[in-house]
Amino acid sequence: MPRPLLASLLLTLALPLAAADVREITWSELIPPDAPPQRIDPTPIHDLSQLADALAESGPAAMQQSPAAPVVKALDGQTVKLPGYIVPLDVTDEGRVVEFLLVPYFGACIHVPPPPSNQIVHVTSELGVLLDALYQPFWVEGPMKVEHVSSELAEVGYQMEANKIYAYELPEG
Repeated sequence: MPRPLLASLLLTLALPLAAADVREITWSELIPPDAPPQRIDPTPIHDLSQLADALAESGPAAMQQSPAAPVVKALDGQTVKLPGYIVPLDVTDEGRVVEFLLVPYFGACIHVPPPPSNQIVHVTSELGVLLDALYQPFWVEGPMKVEHVSSELAEVGYQMEANKIYAYELPEG
């Protein structure tokens, strides 16, 4: 068998295996086991009529709890799947959020103090998410980079270029 054909065949067979290598993680896995205890104290918005105010850019920014929290270096380069809420940073003219912060609770980084930097992931996405859908949690999948980023809303410990973004659904039962 000619080498280019063999390489092509091996690559075709490996693609489904690569897709299976997505590791589902939780927010606690972004904190090193030997890290000092962190206090994550969200004040969630339960009244959805306040959603528009929460997504507005007016109002004073809250001080971040731990802007230089330790990260898990072993996550660098791993393809992961993490659930969370989207805090928009860049929205296209078509109303799609293509750059955002993924956070563990609704309202983080808006009018409540941002969580520690190791509880925030800076995400970019070519397709993005409709701005109108941000009230719900999402699964975000892609390769994780352990790299500090500063945004106008918070210091961030992780980055990801999203391959997939889809609605988070609670398991039935």
